[in-house]
Amino acid sequence: MNQQLTPRQIVHELDRFIVGQDEAKKAVAIALRNRYRRSRVEESLRDEIIPKNILMIGPTGVGKTEIARRLAKLVNAPFIKVEATKFTEVGYVGRDVESIIRDLTENAVRLVQKEHKERVLPRARVLAEERLSELLAHPPKKSNAGNPLDFLLGRQKESQPTDEEAVALARKKEEIRQQLMRGEIEDLELDLEVEEEAPTLEVGGSSISLGDMMGNMMPKRTRIRHVKVREARKIITDQEASRLIDNDAVQEEAISRTEQNGIVFIDEIDKIAGSNGGHGPDVSREGVQRDILPIVEGCTVNTKYGAVKTDFMLFIAAGAFHVSKVSDLIPELQGRFPVHVHLQSLSKEDFRQILTTPENALTKQYKALLEVDRVLLTFDESAIDAIATAACNANDNSEDIGARRLHAIFEQLLEDVSFNAGDENMPPFELKIDGDYVNAHLKGENKPMDIKKYIL
Repeated sequence: MNQQLTPRQIVHELDRFIVGQDEAKKAVAIALRNRYRRSRVEESLRDEIIPKNILMIGPTGVGKTEIARRLAKLVNAPFIKVEATKFTEVGYVGRDVESIIRDLTENAVRLVQKEHKERVLPRARVLAEERLSELLAHPPKKSNAGNPLDFLLGRQKESQPTDEEAVALARKKEEIRQQLMRGEIEDLELDLEVEEEAPTLEVGGSSISLGDMMGNMMPKRTRIRHVKVREARKIITDQEASRLIDNDAVQEEAISRTEQNGIVFIDEIDKIAGSNGGHGPDVSREGVQRDILPIVEGCTVNTKYGAVKTDFMLFIAAGAFHVSKVSDLIPELQGRFPVHVHLQSLSKEDFRQILTTPENALTKQYKALLEVDRVLLTFDESAIDAIATAACNANDNSEDIGARRLHAIFEQLLEDVSFNAGDENMPPFELKIDGDYVNAHLKGENKPMDIKKYIL
């Protein structure tokens, strides 16, 4: 997908995975299209146009996170989800808010690296096959004679093969290459030298590579892995692809994409709304809002890849706002989220659609899971209706957890089947789930309420 999708097309794509919530889909579709529109505006005006950040208001489990995540996937934009509560008591047990942008930049680097590697993959596979045939034809020998310092000073050199040995080696390499191409020696084992990752240090909730801290002055440590050819091929292909890409170009593109296309999803923002009336070093709630504010307003954050500006990133905040209100946020932060959208609690009809419409519907997921163990599940209309009714009633009678209620119901429904399936001697069988089966297997808060006992 590219960024030239119209708002209608964006909503259509989101409809494939998310049921309902048309207001929220419309708002994010407009925000995404405005990015493309901004990129086509003349440069003098482009810097004046900033994204209109979105505040999603609605109960848990109705699709707030999923809308933001799918939106980022549509255009391959760097994306990060953070909980606002992680930044409480900053400097004590919380995290530095600038780590949001550092983590987003890391995600962008991985995203761009993957794209660049895919471009050079055909060439990397050829080089990997060459290296692999070399390793199999002429395994490296450990030298046990002589002083290693002599090699460094050039006083001792490895012996060169004779012409006859070189011809024989070339013939053997070609023979092995043909076998590799035909996939005949995939289970053959060999010793492969791989680099070890530099040790990391946990600081303020973030992992810092000691190799990066030392400016890569420390020599790369390697170890020998005993692997099969099929695994060695993947490792060597990845190594060759890493050598072929230009890391400076990757970092430059990643920073640009982070600044222009980055999407930051801040969840549970209602938990930091209002003042907690505390004293001393506790900087929860209002203090966290003031720490988040510069990032949302636009500032420059230093990362290990360079300085990253946050002025044109899209920030989407979300919260249930059951206890607090949007007006409890500090005015400056409210002003930075001008677009407010309300997401509705899920109805029985919504649950029915969630079970049948999306491409990744739960019924399809559980069918695929149990088909692995030769259990063929089918759900008839009465089962779909009973599950939707049970989910709706459970959310009404206890805590409203949205579509997550369906996960609890499915685990109860299929607990015995999932436990007993998988025996080698068990023949394939078909299990048809209907409304009676659903009502018989539900228990606890998910069980349909018997209202007869309330009738006088």
